[in-house]
Amino acid sequence: MPTLLVKNIHTLVTMDGDRREIRHGALLVRDNVIEQVGSTSELPETADEILDLGDRAIVLPGLINTHHHFYQTLTRVTPAGQNGDLFQWLSAHYLLWANLTAEAMYYSSQMAAAELILSGCTTTSDHHYIFPNDCLLDEQIRAVSEMGLRFHASRGSMSVGKSQGGLPPDSLVEKEADILKDSQRLIEQYHDNSPYSMLRIVLAPCSPFSVSSDLMKESAALARSYPGVRLHTHLAENKGDVEYSLAKFNLIPGDYAESVGWLGDDVWHAHCVKLSDRAIAKFAETGTGVAHCPCSNMRLASGIAPIRKMLNAHVPVGLGVDGAASNDTSHLFHEARSAFLLARVRDETASAMTARDALELATRGGARVLGRDDVGYLSPGMAADFIAVNLDRPSFVGTQSDPVAALIYCQTDYVDYSFINGKKIVDRACLTTVEMPILVERANRIAVQLFSH
Repeated sequence: MPTLLVKNIHTLVTMDGDRREIRHGALLVRDNVIEQVGSTSELPETADEILDLGDRAIVLPGLINTHHHFYQTLTRVTPAGQNGDLFQWLSAHYLLWANLTAEAMYYSSQMAAAELILSGCTTTSDHHYIFPNDCLLDEQIRAVSEMGLRFHASRGSMSVGKSQGGLPPDSLVEKEADILKDSQRLIEQYHDNSPYSMLRIVLAPCSPFSVSSDLMKESAALARSYPGVRLHTHLAENKGDVEYSLAKFNLIPGDYAESVGWLGDDVWHAHCVKLSDRAIAKFAETGTGVAHCPCSNMRLASGIAPIRKMLNAHVPVGLGVDGAASNDTSHLFHEARSAFLLARVRDETASAMTARDALELATRGGARVLGRDDVGYLSPGMAADFIAVNLDRPSFVGTQSDPVAALIYCQTDYVDYSFINGKKIVDRACLTTVEMPILVERANRIAVQLFSH
């Protein structure tokens, strides 16, 4: 099996159990697995491939994205949705998304994956819940596989339209029997629960205001009949979300989640901005995860999630960039920096979150939320998912006293190298799996078509 030696790393940020940061570090990879981690002087001098970083770069685990909507890459900064809250923003976009096609799914997924990878992401989930025209999740799976990104593909769904008291138009909802049938097909066709898996399937009814309680319960039962199939949805995103839950179910969001069986270490919820203290305690007790999406929460004026409180209670928390039309970017380092700053604003104390806390959310935290024990830190036996950031750039001038913290305090716009499953996916800040100018042109052409229908 081929070997790769990465040596003369300025600082190797392992995020392992001891949170070691190794000066003059190195790591040895065999095939797709890390074999050795240590200093350059301790590791072998030869390998099939050697990457010498010349003591000028930090290496750390690949970042993990726990919540996204790839297709929204095509509808960013839509004028009608620029100044609305969550429900107004959704209403401004539903009819645009009705024009989505399989081709649009494919290219928007590749575009989102490209942005994520260049910003340091090596593992992502995506929550796709809208299937008009010829759209199938298979198109997204094919697109992301070709990009080389480790993927948790979520079969989302909407089944309660406006006529039944839901938010989406009736034309965009599906029959629940069809949703469950397709969910089972996708699990049986694609789900790989083996170690170092590149593709797992998640069942993800969209939200309390777009699906029935029955679908929530039946989706949970279906997922739990297969090993490693997880559950995901939106919860307690803003004040309107809480009001809807009270009006429709006579329950606040955390209690609603419990009532339909959506607590457990196989479940994670996006946002949780308005999660009650009692629900936070229940999440901690059951191992229920949270995808924290600070940029989208700011963009839609949803509020600031109580992340420090969740972390103190030992709730699993990871980062999500959220939909590319409510962020409006797919950049995980920027998300980590926003989480770091916003935690300090919310608690009005500078100790609410450190730079290394933010890096942990983006790595180990995300891995725990996605149920992965093979990614999130760098140690022998872990998947060879890691990134390198060169320190010789304007935004890092003057950071020699703590270049690791600089990744969060300063502006980290892109990574110089990314290895995913042992393969070099970013080489000197360029993607190796796609021609970016061609991808940008095709995605823009399709975006124009969506708006012109």
